[in-house]
Amino acid sequence: MKEIISKAFDNQLCWLITGGCGFIGTSLIKNLVSEGGHTIRVLDNLSVGTRQDLAKVCDFSSLNSHCELVVGDIKNYETCLNCCQGIDIVVHLAANTGVGPSVEDPVADMKTNVFGTCNMLEAARKNSVKRFVFASSGAPVGECNPPIHEELPCHPVSPYGASKLAGKGYCSAYYRTFGVETVALRFGNVYEPGSSRKNSVIAKFIKQAMQGETLEIYGDGKQTRDFIYIDDLIQAIRLSATVEGIGGHVFQIATNHETTVLEMTNKLLSVLSEFGYKNVTVEHGDARVGDVRRNFSDTTKALQMLGWRNEIDLKTGIKNTVKWFLVENS
Repeated sequence: MKEIISKAFDNQLCWLITGGCGFIGTSLIKNLVSEGGHTIRVLDNLSVGTRQDLAKVCDFSSLNSHCELVVGDIKNYETCLNCCQGIDIVVHLAANTGVGPSVEDPVADMKTNVFGTCNMLEAARKNSVKRFVFASSGAPVGECNPPIHEELPCHPVSPYGASKLAGKGYCSAYYRTFGVETVALRFGNVYEPGSSRKNSVIAKFIKQAMQGETLEIYGDGKQTRDFIYIDDLIQAIRLSATVEGIGGHVFQIATNHETTVLEMTNKLLSVLSEFGYKNVTVEHGDARVGDVRRNFSDTTKALQMLGWRNEIDLKTGIKNTVKWFLVENS
């Protein structure tokens, strides 16, 4: 790791973004670089995102750059400890994501999402980091009658949900015992331009449609999700990193709107048709083990305490995403 430049600008913030080469991390970094006045360190094991993805949003190769990449793993405590030196804000995005992989290998999911998060929290504590933002989802809550809100008891269905619940628990403990200002954000189903490696349903369906493949909906398609566009999510992360008096809190970051997978698919097919992708085939497969039936969020607390609400509707967001894929594949 090259020498840390912790205060190159007056009144700047020094950010550590774990998993920063992924699509949420690079979107956050693009936002920070555009604003200016920040130094940014990225910790990533390059298992999903790449150096090339990061290079699209910041110059981390120059010795005079205010961005740097550390290739390493959050499961290694010494790496975490070193990366937190001189940092004001940790945004902890690195994780094994998704229900499917956690069902296939729950132990690997636990090692990254629980041990890795604990490593990062301890490293933040040892280095007196001011704010620790933890990326989570609605998965810890499990089956419930939505909307999901912050006070619901958690009964995770999947190993992924269990590991994220453990991470949130450690965040609470580190705030109450050690005073680390942790903020946990439960993301809705995030989608965006730039998500070519993401295997969530919107990105996957766009890629499959453009390749002439059949879109497979798990089960009857009446399962519901809360789809949030990346620009709205990034604003929530920025606010959670800087708003005063929110240490120890959890926030639902979504749209407060319930959408079935079938409804989302029909909106996507309509947009694809506008761009010449007509007669896309859709079929139904088996329901997926570990999936919850209904999932959307009450975002009242985020509005009241962060001053945040989503602004981009689903069809607009889908259209922006499809346009990006068209350019990327042209």
